Amino acid sequence: MCMNTTSSECRDTLQGLGYVFLFVPGILLHIAAFRAFFSRLGSWTDTYVYMFNLALADSTLILFLPFRIYDAFWCLPVSPLCTVLFNMHFLNMYASIMTTAAVSVHRYLAVKFPMWARSWSRKKETACAVCLLIWVLLLTVIIVFREETYPDKLWTCYERRKDRILHLDFILLLLLLGFLLPLLILVFCSSQIIYILLKHNDETQEKKGIIGIVTANMVIFVVCYTPINVGYIVNYLNEVPANWRCVSIPAHNYLMVSEWIASTNCCFDSISYYFLLKHFYSQQ
Repeated sequence: MCMNTTSSECRDTLQGLGYVFLFVPGILLHIAAFRAFFSRLGSWTDTYVYMFNLALADSTLILFLPFRIYDAFWCLPVSPLCTVLFNMHFLNMYASIMTTAAVSVHRYLAVKFPMWARSWSRKKETACAVCLLIWVLLLTVIIVFREETYPDKLWTCYERRKDRILHLDFILLLLLLGFLLPLLILVFCSSQIIYILLKHNDETQEKKGIIGIVTANMVIFVVCYTPINVGYIVNYLNEVPANWRCVSIPAHNYLMVSEWIASTNCCFDSISYYFLLKHFYSQQ
């Protein structure tokens, strides 16, 4: 195993099983999602562009999970490949977060300004530009902070050395730009959508369903992504003992568990944002 202690070995085995249970439904859901996307390839709207970008980020994360599963059970050697795998995992996670925020803005504008949303002729081009900007921004961050995931900073292929925590400026960037800003956007747009819909007196099943979906999306986002961002802070503030190779550190273990929780969001996205909301968007 990758670690020396029994507790760490148990944690690695459980982590591997956890990602197996995530990989199987995740790959099946995204196969179904891409089939739906390409069945309407000639009639894509701006909504489909955002949804495809979200599915692309999530599915790429899922496709690289076999490496993580293998590492949990048998341990990949620490090498430049690990740097690529480490960066790919978090690149796609934060691409999913930012695309989710963009979807929320798009959905809010469609509800708040329905006439303008229908008449604007360059919606698809704008959606493509926003998605491209997300990827360029995240790739730029990875390049600037590339040394943070060099092999000498890693203990195993997916774990940083406990005595080489992330730099504070990188943590603040992840928290502010990668989580808090998208969270504020999501909460504002979702609450405004719910408020606008509740102002109407009609109590249709469609309206109740939309409110339920919007609320569920917001709750899932908070539940999936809050633990890992809290983990960054806790792990940074945690004092690392000199014999860190031989002991289990709760803050570090919490961070590993929170990474799995964050990864579960990729299974919810294709359901909640695409299959359940595509009819709602088609009516805007």
